[in-house]
Amino acid sequence: MISITEWQKIGVGVTGFGIFFILFGVLLYFDSVLLAFGNLLFLTGLSLIIGLRKTSSFFFQRHKLKGTSFFLGGVAIVLLRWPLLGMLLETYGFFNLFKGFFPVVFGFLGNSANIPFLSALFRRLEGTSSMV
Repeated sequence: MISITEWQKIGVGVTGFGIFFILFGVLLYFDSVLLAFGNLLFLTGLSLIIGLRKTSSFFFQRHKLKGTSFFLGGVAIVLLRWPLLGMLLETYGFFNLFKGFFPVVFGFLGNSANIPFLSALFRRLEGTSSMV
């Protein structure tokens, strides 16, 4: 069984609150304060879950610098109160950063979902190497 430290448990909670505030900020017509707070909580929670060293090595790999620059640039633009442009940049950077994880996620969802249409869709998406 995988042991989870107290810091990782706190990180999961902080990341969950960050995602909640980001979604709530989008629902309230791109409220810049909620989006900025959500972004800061999400990044803090992510670094608490996997650690500062692994977080920095993930974001600053040579082949991920384009995605990192768009993602962190979007966070900075949201903090400067341009929420729509910042969220667009963040979304593009997010897909560039995590495009390697999408086939794994779709494979897991395809195996766990017993709904015929969704499982066929997820299995088809599992074979693709990137979403962008």
